[in-house]
Amino acid sequence: MKLSKTLGYWHEKLMPPFMYPRALKNWYKKCTGRELDLENPRTFSEKLQWIKLYYKNPMMSTLSDKLLVRDWIKEKIGEEYLVPLIGAWENFDDIDFDKFPDKFVIKANHGSKMNIIVDDKAKFDKEDARRKFKKWLKMDFSYMFGYQLHYGPIKPMIVAEEMIPNDGNLFDYKILVFDGKARYIWIDSDRYSEHHRNIYDFDWNPAPFEIEFPKRKQELPPPVNLKKMKELAEKLAEGFPEVRVDFYEVDGKIIFGEMTFTSGSGQEDIVPYEYDRILGDMITLPSK
Repeated sequence: MKLSKTLGYWHEKLMPPFMYPRALKNWYKKCTGRELDLENPRTFSEKLQWIKLYYKNPMMSTLSDKLLVRDWIKEKIGEEYLVPLIGAWENFDDIDFDKFPDKFVIKANHGSKMNIIVDDKAKFDKEDARRKFKKWLKMDFSYMFGYQLHYGPIKPMIVAEEMIPNDGNLFDYKILVFDGKARYIWIDSDRYSEHHRNIYDFDWNPAPFEIEFPKRKQELPPPVNLKKMKELAEKLAEGFPEVRVDFYEVDGKIIFGEMTFTSGSGQEDIVPYEYDRILGDMITLPSK
């Protein structure tokens, strides 16, 4: 998260709610260089801003919670799609790491970019992790990056899961679903070196646009279970105007990642810009 792209946590948190629209417009202008039309949103980016302020579906909070969403996945598509859970805790000092496997992921459930990937438990810096979680658990993620208010009701918890097997470059398949129909799938790769993002339709034609990151020059093959991923994403996204549903695929097995209702907080660059409007036309906003 670039410092220039945030109003600052306390600036957002201390703002009285009646000023949120004005503050969000200022934030959007800083991030994108464009004016935000909240009264008549038309582009993908503008509609995500509208959703952040005005779409009051409590399920957005439940499904953005990295712990509670697991129950939804079990109910809607089955527990076999979940990464095995090690445990969940309110306090870091209650965690018995001696019982953990050698590799694991530990994260906060109430936001983004609050996770620690542990490849070797013997090298795990427990004190550094304690300091990070002490800070993270006090943060209300809804005020960290442009008023993503649906994160506010989530009770902060620490969640530990087993490590997904990977060869160091695990592809992250993210499906954009608008009004219950999966439209595009993007693949994030090289996230910790030189981030690339390849976008395709479901006939595996390369999309004529990019979102935030350049695509690899070499096209990528579709996941083995592309058809099934699309089916699962549409089932999970049913009833929402838009949502991004993330999966991994390991040894031919689909693994659920997360559901994100305000991808990139709606400020990522879409190139060429005309596709911001084309994607926006695919979203039907509900009434306030």
